[in-house]
Amino acid sequence: MKKILLVGITAMIGATCYSQKDSAVTKKDRKRDVLLQTNYGDIVLRLSDSTPLHRDNFLKLVKVGFYDSLLFHRVIQNFMIQGGDPNSKRARTEEPLGNGGPGYRVPAEFRTTLFHKKGAIAAARDNNPEKASSGCQFYIVQGRIFTDAGLDSVETFRLNGRKIPSEQREVYKTIGGSPHLDQSYTVFGEVVKGLDEVDKIAAAKTNREQNRPLEDIRIIKAKLIKRKK
Repeated sequence: MKKILLVGITAMIGATCYSQKDSAVTKKDRKRDVLLQTNYGDIVLRLSDSTPLHRDNFLKLVKVGFYDSLLFHRVIQNFMIQGGDPNSKRARTEEPLGNGGPGYRVPAEFRTTLFHKKGAIAAARDNNPEKASSGCQFYIVQGRIFTDAGLDSVETFRLNGRKIPSEQREVYKTIGGSPHLDQSYTVFGEVVKGLDEVDKIAAAKTNREQNRPLEDIRIIKAKLIKRKK
């Protein structure tokens, strides 16, 4: 099976349009959640303090409006929905997407406590040896529910014998996810509201070549909101 979360890091964003003060991440920002308003409904994300580089990078991009009007340009049902390519903002129908970025990578922050359960948000990346993340592209896991036998197979053939912790196995057997990506792509948060919207987006019809939705699925606006307990 081909790796399917590879992205190029080629384009530069117009960060100079914003002041340093506007893009600075504060302690208050780190206590907020991120609301993605999409044409399929709202998705609320909570970023992890265990991955501070990814957390602060994502918060910074949200604050400067980077994600506003971008598409979920790659959608695979029972796997994930991917967005964050700046080239998608004004992309033509059928235009290949997935190569846009801010001109930098974020160092990998693998944490054994953060895994690819349904609703996890993780960073896409290209095939670099350090497994550093794209500076902007991300995906939200939909995944599928696994059996013990299925997880045993993932351990043997996809994780090179690495064992999935028992508590994580239970999650993969109940709410589901994509365990074969664990410790290869940085998970840096999770959906706290809007899993139904993730399912709706994942079910969208796509073209075969790029898994791009036939009708645009757009992040209308991304913004920081007060965290609900």
